[in-house]
Amino acid sequence: MEPSKPCQRAHYRLTLPVTYPVMFSDAATIGEGIVTNLSVFGCTIECTSAVPEKTNLLIRLILPDQKESLPIESAEVRWVNGKQVGLQFNKLERTANLRLLCFVWDRMLERLQSIKQQVSPKPYS
Repeated sequence: MEPSKPCQRAHYRLTLPVTYPVMFSDAATIGEGIVTNLSVFGCTIECTSAVPEKTNLLIRLILPDQKESLPIESAEVRWVNGKQVGLQFNKLERTANLRLLCFVWDRMLERLQSIKQQVSPKPYS
């Protein structure tokens, strides 16, 4: 049996099969992509546009909880690996931040309920 690895993350994140559309822009770039990893502090997106590290982007996340996109006023490109781009959210309006927190929290609770149902013993009939 392989030993389990300790969790490296300090906060919860939504990972694959997460696929939320995203639009981004800065003074020189306009692009689209798919969010494949989301937390309240940042995300990973897959995109076809080249975006240099340290670039600050305006982001619009398309989440399934509402029709309106979630605006992120400033997100810094922290790393680039091929088509994947890691973003750190730096500036969100209060309402957008609350929406993002609630969205991630709700998905975390759904995941915990799913795990609980898989692990809890079935009652005898």
